[in-house]
Amino acid sequence: MAVPKILTVVQARMGSSRLPGKVLLPLAGQPLLVRMVERVQRAPLAGTVVVATTTDPADDAIAELCATHGLNCFRGDALDLLDRHYQAARHYAADVVLKIPSDCPLIDPAIIDEVVRFYLDFAERYDFVSNLHPATFPDGNDVEVMPFALLETAWREAKRPLEREHTTPFFWENPERFAIGNVTWDTCKDFSMSHRWTIDYPEDYQFISAVYDALYHQNPAFGINDILRLTAERPDIAQLNAHLAGVNWYRNHLDELKTVDSSQTKTGF
Repeated sequence: MAVPKILTVVQARMGSSRLPGKVLLPLAGQPLLVRMVERVQRAPLAGTVVVATTTDPADDAIAELCATHGLNCFRGDALDLLDRHYQAARHYAADVVLKIPSDCPLIDPAIIDEVVRFYLDFAERYDFVSNLHPATFPDGNDVEVMPFALLETAWREAKRPLEREHTTPFFWENPERFAIGNVTWDTCKDFSMSHRWTIDYPEDYQFISAVYDALYHQNPAFGINDILRLTAERPDIAQLNAHLAGVNWYRNHLDELKTVDSSQTKTGF
């Protein structure tokens, strides 16, 4: 059996209502986006990694950053993320597509490989695999995997705005049509609502920057257990964005989502 051509799409843009230009903020001497792509590239099963940004002039800065650092870059629709992922996958002739948002600069390469390996091992059983439905890993380790043919199906058929904006809800919101696989954390713990390792607010950047300052220069390949150990030893770091734990995009769409409820997001924030 031929090895599938895997493409990991890291979606990134300059626009952010809460933390504009967050992907270019400095992190251990380089822009945050560069550090994150480095981490993704450490996963042997990530395949080709491409930064998928928009055609908006504001995102010329991301394209220039990619050119400077030798990163693959694809530019597509600003609001239709499903189209951007599909067009990038078609451009790179991908067989399998990984979706990873650019707000995950602490993502563990081992978790990426774990999710991809699960998909590859059970490709005949599952149409779509992630570690998000339901989530158990610390927030900021988001990995979603799908074959190109399925991505194309969503691209052709998905109509709702949230399906176009968030790329993959068309799959996991239709479990009667698609077989959904989920990888859970082998600790049997759920840290998805208590440990926030993603970046969307200034406090998130303070937390992530502190983690990099403490761990990166000792071991650039630091992983989930290193971060957990650090935050246990340094509760001052853990508290930097603790009040934001559980905040995610679901909270704005609970009336539209069938497979997500209020227990999976922090409401009233």
